[in-house]
Amino acid sequence: MHENIKISIIQSDIIWTDIDKNLAHFTNLVSKIKDSKFIFLPEMFNTGFCPNLTNFAETMNCKTVNWMKNISLEKKCVVAGTLMIKEDKKIFNRLVWVSASGNIITYDKWHLFSLAEEDKFISKGIQRIIINEFGWKFCPLICYDLRFPVFSRNKDDYDILIYLANWPAKRILAWNTLLKARAIENQCYVIGVNRVGYDSNRTFFNGYSKVIDLDGRELISASENTDEILNIELSICDLRSKRKKMNFLEDRDDFILL
Repeated sequence: MHENIKISIIQSDIIWTDIDKNLAHFTNLVSKIKDSKFIFLPEMFNTGFCPNLTNFAETMNCKTVNWMKNISLEKKCVVAGTLMIKEDKKIFNRLVWVSASGNIITYDKWHLFSLAEEDKFISKGIQRIIINEFGWKFCPLICYDLRFPVFSRNKDDYDILIYLANWPAKRILAWNTLLKARAIENQCYVIGVNRVGYDSNRTFFNGYSKVIDLDGRELISASENTDEILNIELSICDLRSKRKKMNFLEDRDDFILL
């Protein structure tokens, strides 16, 4: 059990549908990270959010996943990000979690962003997952999942809730507000990883990647519209101490998810 863990969040612009250039760019950013146990990347970090362009979907034995595996091996840490994966004649917006041990765990996006017609091209996932890494329990989710509190509900089965996103600037108030709400109601750390820059549709993303504690305090936040690496050390003892003093999770309602 690691009582304290160092986490790195990469907030970055993403070059539209250019996998090679994006991987080269993130390689450069990752090279600046030292001693982190976790590196978190934005949603569809290798292409930008382009669910209608399914020709850019890769397999699990592809360039991007292999790149993630190599980074994990080199840095001896967890690497997580999302990309379009084709499998069994379907396309998924898949969160790929490469464990420090080399194991790969995946979560397919449950809430597909119908406003951008993601649901017309991407297949829905079947369940959320909880990952145990270094004695910490993580619930990794993707972007639009943030708007659905029941799906994110902590059944006292995780310590850190993660959202890897492409969340546009025009709705950034909701991003900032909902990240805090999820942290408070679930008595956990919340990590939000967002991109910056413009996509090919001229949609603007201004970042505000951040880490929030169970009281809703921003422990660290990225600058607006800037490529930036956030590094933070989190304490499981602090989390458990605060929960013990006011364990609101014990009074939670039970929800049954399909």
